[in-house]
Amino acid sequence: MYNCPMLSSLPGISHGFFTRGGGVSEGIYASLNCGYGSGDAAEKVTQNRSRVAAEMGASGLCTVHQIHSAKAVVANDPWEHSDAPQADALVTNKPNIALGILTADCLPVLFADVKNGVAGAAHSGWKGAISGVLENTISKMCELGAELVHIKATIGPAISQKSYEVGAEFIKRFTSQHKDNERFFVKSENVGHYMFNLPGYASHRLESAGVAKINIIAQDTYFNDNEFFSYRRSCKRNEPAYGRQISVIMLKNG
Repeated sequence: MYNCPMLSSLPGISHGFFTRGGGVSEGIYASLNCGYGSGDAAEKVTQNRSRVAAEMGASGLCTVHQIHSAKAVVANDPWEHSDAPQADALVTNKPNIALGILTADCLPVLFADVKNGVAGAAHSGWKGAISGVLENTISKMCELGAELVHIKATIGPAISQKSYEVGAEFIKRFTSQHKDNERFFVKSENVGHYMFNLPGYASHRLESAGVAKINIIAQDTYFNDNEFFSYRRSCKRNEPAYGRQISVIMLKNG
């Protein structure tokens, strides 16, 4: 598990960017696969998620049904997996509810305002990032009493620029939104292709939204097979499916 020193130094917050190790799943899902939608046996995913909740000391672990959207929701109480809303971010001002985000190359982003007791977690692939999931998470936190000046954010392990090759039509989506977005791309060795800096783009969006304290955990999910699941790596290997690691943040009592 990876931790952010910035978040670890904050009182009243528990968090962790869990790796793929320490679970009960087998084969391509080995071992801490926390995604019910992965194709893994549901009972093994449940056991893995229970281990995560226990590690966090949480009364409940909340995740959403991620759809690559910009939607953020409030978690006032833990919900069952079957009741999970369709969204890509969740926030809370209630203690002991662990907010979880599932990823396998996309960005997990954890937020905290300890002064006002509000936490958030967002799943940000390129679709969510460009459509505003990070800004919507911040807005939803502020609805619960957070103040922008006190919000800190950490971008967790994700696919890095050196691993993220895209086509010309992809870069046009970003440059048509703002010409300056071109700086998040460099030319690939393959003609007509580019390498995209998703963490850098997300950090820019957070800065533009007014978040002053941002940390990036520079771990590449694509290259680090031992620690992380990766959608792109699984595709390259022609594997039938892939697991998901989980990133979690929780407000603690007291």
